[in-house]
Amino acid sequence: MAAQKALSLTVPDVPTLLSAYMPFLDRGGIFVPTQTPYALGQQVFLLLTLPGESERLSLSGHVVWVSPAGVSGRRMPGIGLHFSPEDYPVRDRIETLLAGQLDKAAPSFTL
Repeated sequence: MAAQKALSLTVPDVPTLLSAYMPFLDRGGIFVPTQTPYALGQQVFLLLTLPGESERLSLSGHVVWVSPAGVSGRRMPGIGLHFSPEDYPVRDRIETLLAGQLDKAAPSFTL
């Protein structure tokens, strides 16, 4: 596996956050665009900036989704991270930003 390193993701707006967020994971998760290959189960550290915020949230997670380079359709290369149990506050902040929108059938970067 590749050496652990921190990825950085700045989500520009709420519609992009809605497409990247993975609410079907019990602790929440997020899709991170990247060309770097990662393995399922690999631990990744992420510095996340949410829409309208300047604070960078530090979290860790495990790769549960991989869209490799060259993926077809609307998909972009990247990984889906399942947040660690310590990151419930990040999940809660995201779900507050997305209040009332999680039930909408918007296309996502994963499913």
